[in-house]
Amino acid sequence: MRENGRNGAERDKQRHERDEYYMRLALREAEAAMAEGEVPVGAVIVQGDRLLAAAHNQREQLRDPTAHAEMIAITQAAAARNDWRLEGCTLYVTLEPCPMCAGAIVQARIARVVYGARDPKAGACESLYRLVNDPRLNHRAELRGGVLAEEAAELLRRFFRERR
Repeated sequence: MRENGRNGAERDKQRHERDEYYMRLALREAEAAMAEGEVPVGAVIVQGDRLLAAAHNQREQLRDPTAHAEMIAITQAAAARNDWRLEGCTLYVTLEPCPMCAGAIVQARIARVVYGARDPKAGACESLYRLVNDPRLNHRAELRGGVLAEEAAELLRRFFRERR
């Protein structure tokens, strides 16, 4: 019994390290968004050890209100898999997804969502709504928030401070 406890703790440690690794890739995407004058949000989607998508906000550049990092990453991942179903995939995003993105996560059947900073004004995973694991919907995603949250929040603070 004791051995299982140690193995479980080791698995949890590995999962946390993996989450931080991929969140750092998402943070790089957020930095790219900031360099382009976009709100610094980045996202990556992985399946196993395969990186399927890496994207950042492009609403200003594309003049498209739906061009959130998550939406672009979902489109890229679906193209990479040649399937709209992203079962078995994990989305890493620097900011808690909004209602539009949370809806797309459910529709794409993404298995797991890992996000950085909470979004008290528009968060649809935990802050305002709980769309990605609402039992009334046909799909639910496992959720982990707060991964490298301070780094993600600092990018957003810096972006908006420079805008004022």
